[in-house]
Amino acid sequence: MSNPIRYAVVVNDEEQHALWPEDVPLPEGWRPEGFEGTEEECVAHVDRVWPDIRPLSLRRRLAEHRSAGTQETR
Repeated sequence: MSNPIRYAVVVNDEEQHALWPEDVPLPEGWRPEGFEGTEEECVAHVDRVWPDIRPLSLRRRLAEHRSAGTQETR
């Protein structure tokens, strides 16, 4: 029986998540999120912790836009 590939869940500054093989150096801009396991375990973890897959900068822009619209209607 062969050993399954182990992965680490990694995250970037935009709070985007990815799976990365544990034995491969991370690309610049990515850091470990703290969860490691099989591909299935990591995918299930990402599904739990990353429900809104929009990049952080987009979520912030939309929140600012909604906030500005709310202030204009007051």
